Amino acid sequence: MKLINRVLLATGMLFMSVPALAQDGDGGWGMGLKYLAAGLAIGLAVIGGAAGQGRAAASAYEGVGRNPQSADKLFTPLLLGLALIEFQTIMAFIIAILLVL
Repeated sequence: MKLINRVLLATGMLFMSVPALAQDGDGGWGMGLKYLAAGLAIGLAVIGGAAGQGRAAASAYEGVGRNPQSADKLFTPLLLGLALIEFQTIMAFIIAILLVL
């Protein structure tokens, strides 16, 4: 079976198991999908943040490697960029927590 078929089958089974695992009739699909959305939000934010930070650092080090005198000029924008990327990841984490509450 192809990988995409396995992924679709696993996703379908996950969505079908949400009502079966509900403890009472209040939550239903809403509770399970809420937790799934929170997990996906933080997972995608971490993947994107790590990729963005890696790419920013690689570009800065490549620039310093090509022109060593520019290290002082690249340090502050690099630090600011990494801080903003980290802030976006933390905001996604806060939003994921608010989704669960």
